[in-house]
Amino acid sequence: MKKVTIKTGTIDDKERILLFYEFDREIMSVMKSIKGARWCPTNRCWHIAIKKGWFESLDEKLSGICHLDISDPEASLCADEKRLSRKIAEEDRVILKEFKDWMLHKRYSDSTIDRYTVALEIFLDYISPITTEELKEEHVVSYVTEYIIPNQLSFAFQNQLISSLKLLFSSMFRTVFEIQLLKRPRPEKRLPQVLSEQEVADILYAHSNFKHSIMLRLIYACGLRRSEILNLKPGDINSERGILHIRMAKGKKDRIVGIPSSLIEELRDYYRLYKPQFWLFEGQTKGMRYSATSLSDVLKSAVKKANIKKPVTLHWLRHSYATHLLEHGTDLRNIQELLGHASSKTTEIYTHVSTKTLANIRSPFEYLNKRDNLDKNL
Repeated sequence: MKKVTIKTGTIDDKERILLFYEFDREIMSVMKSIKGARWCPTNRCWHIAIKKGWFESLDEKLSGICHLDISDPEASLCADEKRLSRKIAEEDRVILKEFKDWMLHKRYSDSTIDRYTVALEIFLDYISPITTEELKEEHVVSYVTEYIIPNQLSFAFQNQLISSLKLLFSSMFRTVFEIQLLKRPRPEKRLPQVLSEQEVADILYAHSNFKHSIMLRLIYACGLRRSEILNLKPGDINSERGILHIRMAKGKKDRIVGIPSSLIEELRDYYRLYKPQFWLFEGQTKGMRYSATSLSDVLKSAVKKANIKKPVTLHWLRHSYATHLLEHGTDLRNIQELLGHASSKTTEIYTHVSTKTLANIRSPFEYLNKRDNLDKNL
């Protein structure tokens, strides 16, 4: 996973947070969007002011894009003493270390381990000198109302804290309060963004570059996540059976989806032309996986060429795949299996964006006797 290394330093006689990373357009785009962030050509890094909530804000903005590395001494000083002042009891530090080791043992993803650990550290710093042994539900409520909400931290950040606390106490030890009583914030109910079939077609065939075009087509044709297409290997395609084997996807689950026969023929042509060595889609260096940033750039270019003004992301293609399946009569249970959803409730959200049924519903406005009322007013 991509990494941003955090250090502390002085720029223009002011102490700043320094952010170092290998050149990446996606990270750079986020840096440019951060209020007050500046590029330092001398140190070749971005820098931001040391102020309340800087770490949480940065972690939230770069969520899913990269890992924030605060492991070296300078970064630790910056995060612990300068800004976060993590006044955590020594026994709690031991517990956090054991919890991290436990998550590693359970094969949680690096991203999940980082987020849960940071969420707990920030929380324990806030409630200090109260320790985990003295923790009560009221302390969590206070943290939410006096820290998370005033700092305008997201629903996801709050939910992350609840998840980390529940996992910590259910896996490590009992506490003086009932962990089950911890309530999550009211869930956000956002509908998935869906493109029309014509918009999808315009995007998928916008590129003249064969490799770029077939990557986008495969994402839509099989409803793939970004990580899933990047992790594909040539052996995952069974052309005789017309299926794609997606291995160790989200939740460390395998699943199988069908590939359209026309796309199988194109994949054969792609293999003969590019001869991938290890990954199905490789970058300019043979044997190296195609980068997530480059794939996002491929989509952005296609959207621009298709003259579509919407802020389309790769996940929109997956949402569109599910919605179009539903509109063409595919059973919801089958769509759940194809997408790899653990719960049918996750899949049911597509019923709210499908236009097949909604388009056939007539508004009561159409039944009004509008003509007679118009005549009365003449």
